[in-house]
Amino acid sequence: MDDKKIYKTITNDIGVSVEPFYLDQESEPEESHYVWGYQVQIENKGLDTVKLERRHWVITDGNGQTHEVEGEGVVGEQPILEPGEAFEYTSGAPLSTSSGFMVGSYKMSAIDGSHFDVDIPAFSLDVPSDNRQVH
Repeated sequence: MDDKKIYKTITNDIGVSVEPFYLDQESEPEESHYVWGYQVQIENKGLDTVKLERRHWVITDGNGQTHEVEGEGVVGEQPILEPGEAFEYTSGAPLSTSSGFMVGSYKMSAIDGSHFDVDIPAFSLDVPSDNRQVH
C-alpha cells in the first residue's frame, strides 16, 4: 500500500505540488526531535516567463507553536521558468512534536516586472507509526 500524499494547488497559472516524507534516521523521538523532508514541484502553466523571488513558510507543530521562515529563492536558487517548464527541489523541516503542518507562499515576478504571490498548499507532517484517531 502506498501511503504517500501529494498536496497540490494552482495560483496565477503556477502549479505547486508537495510530497512530504518522514526522515526516520534523522529523527530522535526520545529527544523530541522529528525531521521531515518534502519534495516540491513548481510548474509554470501560464504563457509568461516567471521567476521565483522569495519564499515564506509557516510551520506549526502539534502543540500549535508556529515558526515562520522567509528568504530569497529556494535551496539557494531563484529559478526562472519558461511556459511549460517545472522546477523541483527537496528541503526539510524539524519539529519538536510527532506531527504538524506547513503552509506558505512564493513571491514571483513576471517578465513584465509585475509581482504576484503563489500559494503553497498546506500539508501535514505525521510520523507514519503514529496511529492517531480523529474524534
